[in-house]
Amino acid sequence: MSPFSAENFPTYLDGAALLWFSKLSAGSISSFEDLARSFIDYFAASRIYVHGSDYLSTIKQGQHESLKDYMTRFADATIEIQDLDPAVHLHALKAGLRPGKFQETIAITKPKTLEEFRERVAGQMEIEELREAQKSDKQPHRRDEERTFRSPGSRDTKKLSKPTSKYNTYTRFNTRRENIIREILNAKIIKPPARAGNYQDQRFVDRTKHCAFHRKFGHTTDDCIVAKDLLERLACQGLLDKYIESRKGRRGNSDRVENKQAMADDNKKERTTPDLPRGVISHISGGFAGG
Repeated sequence: MSPFSAENFPTYLDGAALLWFSKLSAGSISSFEDLARSFIDYFAASRIYVHGSDYLSTIKQGQHESLKDYMTRFADATIEIQDLDPAVHLHALKAGLRPGKFQETIAITKPKTLEEFRERVAGQMEIEELREAQKSDKQPHRRDEERTFRSPGSRDTKKLSKPTSKYNTYTRFNTRRENIIREILNAKIIKPPARAGNYQDQRFVDRTKHCAFHRKFGHTTDDCIVAKDLLERLACQGLLDKYIESRKGRRGNSDRVENKQAMADDNKKERTTPDLPRGVISHISGGFAGG
């Protein structure tokens, strides 16, 4: 075996070890024992620390940590421990469980081997995964409810369902529906609608459009199915005749006919009534002077 040579030794080093060797002071190494001691002292802080079985008692399942993640983290820790006693392993697993229904189940069933414990764990993992899947299915519906009202910049704002019309055709009025609504509201022929719970937030509507019936922005009175159906019902009941040109004309003609008939009756009455007698001279007062 060839004697130690400081000149040949660096050819066997690489990386951090070679960098360490290059920084040694000249003449500081006189033998291989000195070299080995210096090497160990320098790299002692970098050695891998191997946990003992007592370390397992420090591993606890987090408050929001799934059982699967806990078992994986625990298994990673046991790899570093040599000749781990299965009984110690099982005891540490049980002790590290988060307080809850599963821990209570383990306390009641008392699995005696790691295999029995893992069977219980497998069943609980399936339950947890099922619950997570159910939560994922419900989340889209919640997001849809949250998007009921959106900012005006959103193009896919959820629209409220519109009522359907009860009439196929509508009466043509001689003035705008908006004016009729205001007049019959002021006359208390109808009452204003109660505020609906699903009115769209007035901050996010088109304020160039206004409904005189609902007294809200977002749509016009002419586009409001509820207002149009209400006016049509009142028109059918004859309460809006003055706003309907054809009916107003018919009423005017009827009044003129009645007036003509009344005048004719008066003239006829005058013709059939006998004339009053003229005055009769019974005597002549005074006389003529004769000559």
